Amino acid sequence: MTGLDDRRSIAVARPALARLGGASRAGHLSAEQRWSRNYRLRLIVSDGLIVTSSVAGAFLARFGLTSDDLGGLDELYWLIALLVVTTWMALLAAFHTRDPRIIGVGFAEYRRVASASAFTFGSLAIIFLVGKVEVARGFFVLTLPIGLAALTVSRWLWRQWLTKQRNNGRYLSRALVGGSPADVAYVVDQIERKAGATYHIVGAAIDGTAGRGQYPDPGVPVVADLANLAMAAANLQVDTVILAGQPSDDRGFVRDLSWQLEGAATDLVLAAGLTDVAGPRIHFRPVEGLPLIHVEIPQFEGAKHVLKRALDFALSGLALLVLAPIFLVLAVLVRLDSPGGAFFSQQRVGRNGESFTMYKFRSMSAAPSHDEAELAARNEGAGVLFKMKNDPRVTRVGRVIRKYSLDELPQLWNVFTGDMSLVGPRPPLPREVAAYENHVHRRLFIKPGLTGMWQISGRSDLSWDESVRLDLYYVENWSLTGDLIILWRTAKVLISPVGAY
Repeated sequence: MTGLDDRRSIAVARPALARLGGASRAGHLSAEQRWSRNYRLRLIVSDGLIVTSSVAGAFLARFGLTSDDLGGLDELYWLIALLVVTTWMALLAAFHTRDPRIIGVGFAEYRRVASASAFTFGSLAIIFLVGKVEVARGFFVLTLPIGLAALTVSRWLWRQWLTKQRNNGRYLSRALVGGSPADVAYVVDQIERKAGATYHIVGAAIDGTAGRGQYPDPGVPVVADLANLAMAAANLQVDTVILAGQPSDDRGFVRDLSWQLEGAATDLVLAAGLTDVAGPRIHFRPVEGLPLIHVEIPQFEGAKHVLKRALDFALSGLALLVLAPIFLVLAVLVRLDSPGGAFFSQQRVGRNGESFTMYKFRSMSAAPSHDEAELAARNEGAGVLFKMKNDPRVTRVGRVIRKYSLDELPQLWNVFTGDMSLVGPRPPLPREVAAYENHVHRRLFIKPGLTGMWQISGRSDLSWDESVRLDLYYVENWSLTGDLIILWRTAKVLISPVGAY
């Protein structure tokens, strides 16, 4: 047999060997399948109890314990209640609200729960209308918001429990990453840095012999090359193979790898090179034999920005009214702690490079008592930022209000007047903007924010490059839903501050 025939026989044997390895696992569930099945069962029980309780609670609230208000339609309304429970549970399953790929991470789980709940009551309302079934509107009006709120809270509580389990090394999918050393290192780094990551990387398969012995991470050994990726996955009994890159000279590599993984309890995941593009901007455009990925170009005008401004105006106005007593108390404390005014104003650069006056509660001594050159020499900030963990100019009250970001509350007025937004990039100083590289000016394409991704990701502990990356990511990928999530996570960060000084 020739050398070419040898290579062909090996190429045919590898898929067969991989299928044999997979076949030995097909008879039992993988670790990922076991924990996801158990977790889904818990969600089913939890959802069932909540849906039943919500319907029963709304029923009792509307009709009471007696049947006087039912007008002799006791059996009909009990059947309607049973139909609501059954339909709701069925649609929660039909909308894949317990899909292992979305549970415990991201916003898709909550969105699917909301969509399933809305579709339940919308479809039932149409059925009752067409069938001319008289249903008390109050029953529906009570059931939907009560049930949806309870389901959302329940899923959030389960997610907190799941996150704790994953932090302790449980409920994770064993994964093997394949690609070039640089691609593998990037994927491993991103997975290990994300708190919501669901993978435990057990090894890497490096493209070519040049990668042998190279470790993309101290805790991730190189276990094979790409040619033996499927066999390594079978030997290590991984749940997922993450392909970060493929050989440039083998266009059929992904197809062949999928064939080799047939019969094994292993998922194949492709890590796209769209490093700073959010999911909503990515759409698949299938052309026969050529799967295309359409990436939407960022838009900085339009209806979405009008809605963002409306949300800013409404929430900042409400916050100013509700927090007025707290503003008064903080103003008095600042004045009593050190000489000077309660507020501090400073010129910042806003959208499109326009300057505006930003307001804060004063947290430093009003009198200049320190040499600026000496302070500059002690700068601990990243890039063009000036930061000091123990700045001698900060007052006693100032240190407390900085820790919990209370000094930034007056910026709600900037949001109300339209100079800032509730969520956006950090508002920069003019001298910082003057030192920007060209691409960093994209931070100024939208309004700066009272909070943002930098606020919930470490604040002053971030490197300059990471701060810029987060801001640019937000500028190009923001959404109203994402803004609400950032606001919620900001509230959590204020309770347990990180990087605030």
